Amino acid sequence: MRTSGHARWRRSEPLDDERILKELGYTQQLHRRMGPFGNFSASLSVISIMSGALLLFGYGLNSGGPAVVVWGWLAVGPLVLCLAAALAEITSRYPTSGGLYYMARQLGGERWSWYTGWLNLLGLLGGIAAQDYGIATFTAAWANLQFGFVPTPGSLLVFFTVILALHAVMNLFGTRLMNVLASLSAWWHLAGAVVIIGALTLVPSHHRPAGFVFSEFTNNTGWSSPVYVVLLGMLLPCFALTGYDTSAHLSEETSGASVAAARGIIRSVVVSWVAGGILLAALLFAIQDYAATLGSETGVPVAQIFLDALGVATAKALLLVIIVAQFLCGYTVTASASRMIYAFARDGALPGSTRWQKISRRTAVPANAVGLAVGVAFVLALPSLYSATAFSAVTAISVVGFTPAYAIPVLLRLRHRDRFTPGPWHLGRWSRPVGWVAVLWAAGVTVLFLLPQSSPVTATSFNYTPVALLVALAMAALWWHFGHRAYGVSRSSTANAHDQIDEAEGII
Repeated sequence: MRTSGHARWRRSEPLDDERILKELGYTQQLHRRMGPFGNFSASLSVISIMSGALLLFGYGLNSGGPAVVVWGWLAVGPLVLCLAAALAEITSRYPTSGGLYYMARQLGGERWSWYTGWLNLLGLLGGIAAQDYGIATFTAAWANLQFGFVPTPGSLLVFFTVILALHAVMNLFGTRLMNVLASLSAWWHLAGAVVIIGALTLVPSHHRPAGFVFSEFTNNTGWSSPVYVVLLGMLLPCFALTGYDTSAHLSEETSGASVAAARGIIRSVVVSWVAGGILLAALLFAIQDYAATLGSETGVPVAQIFLDALGVATAKALLLVIIVAQFLCGYTVTASASRMIYAFARDGALPGSTRWQKISRRTAVPANAVGLAVGVAFVLALPSLYSATAFSAVTAISVVGFTPAYAIPVLLRLRHRDRFTPGPWHLGRWSRPVGWVAVLWAAGVTVLFLLPQSSPVTATSFNYTPVALLVALAMAALWWHFGHRAYGVSRSSTANAHDQIDEAEGII
């Protein structure tokens, strides 16, 4: 990745963030109290190697086993990095809270923007549901070790609801708290990963041979095709390495956003891929009883590995380390989704936009948008009461929402080269080849995770990702038909709309 001499000069001077934002059509409302490290930390926290990678670890063991977990992670990482780099280049030119949908509007027009925004929103809301439900499963696993608690679908939903509520309340505070927690989250993730990797490497008296870690194939999906099972196993790295658009969504709260947000995207993916790969390998080498790990009474294979390899006390301590990391991740995902809702609503692209774009005068936080985000996430998790595959379906919803939303601005940038002027951070001559790799990868991933994940397909094993996608697209189409005029004129009245800062207290 390189930048021009002009870009280097711009970085040597303080960037006039408010001027850049005004040129993009918006008035500064959110507080810019986040620095480059905070912006990077936010994306690192959302990607969260101790969330995405560990939440789907059991899914990976059943959908291909250790070999697919390892080789899938190694193969997917560079492809995700291509998509992230292409997106970072566009973020540098358009550093707004709207992120992807604003980029699509500038490069392809309102209709492209409309559907990109709805897909991005689906990915973020699915991400909240998957993240917080995953925290609930790990919390239940810790309770199982501590108190002998046996998790049920109902109790998991209760845990999930409490965690959602806590994230909602915490997000009602200002950007200063978010900056502190995002930075804390980054250090906690990295330090926690080092502790876990060190314990799994040094403490167990027995480790699996390399042949097991790199070649053991397990198929508990019900499908007979090994190729299809391997592809299904890609859900683990694809879900684990999403969410880096958080840096873009927080750009209006970041100083020097034209460079800081782009760098935040790239660095968060690179660090997460490397650290996550080492963490997964450490877990696989430390498996003591493969069958017991897959059928763990805790409901969480990672907890069983800790229990078998390190003992009860250490297992409980490390689970708490993971739960805190996941909780901080869920907090940041909720923040990112609320900023997306706020930005989308201020352009009139959501039903009830006037309500969702309101900003608290006291904290400068889109409080109503926070409430909407956690409310929809709760609905997405309700099928977990009756569906054994609901969690993997919710993670697939997140991937299917995020991936095309990431790729659409990149595709438009490739198709309409004359409409794009690079920002301070750009790929130079690598822009087009990296962009096309990213678009083709995104297309394949999107189709893959709409397909059934287990066989036979029944009411309890049905992958309802296509249903969620169709509902989101149908809502987008209906609102486009009935509300697109308001959307079209909203940009012309942005300055007036943004001067109306309303109290959100008492509305949520």
